[in-house]
Amino acid sequence: MKTTIWHNPRCSKSRAGLKYLEEKGIEHEVVRYLDTPPTADELTELLKKLGMTPRELMRTKEAIYRELGLKDVTDDAALIAAMTDHPKLIERPVVIRGDKAVVARPAEKIDEIL
Repeated sequence: MKTTIWHNPRCSKSRAGLKYLEEKGIEHEVVRYLDTPPTADELTELLKKLGMTPRELMRTKEAIYRELGLKDVTDDAALIAAMTDHPKLIERPVVIRGDKAVVARPAEKIDEIL
């Protein structure tokens, strides 16, 4: 089964998730989502796999979150659009395997979808 990690190499938690996959010997595809942001459809599908709302997947402490005034936004489509336009808002790392996904914080959460 294909395993994918949405990875930001500058993030220590994301590096830890990638290392965890490598140490477990799990073949995986690395998607640098900051370089290749997901589409709204891809994010919607991911949220279903995660069982999360758009806000739950957002990094609410990022400066861009405050700058865009997202705290008061209640429309899920608008939050998804903000994440596609500003992928830095997406929590990381996200590991996807089949129809399941997890935000791998800590990296051991990956075991939940293996």
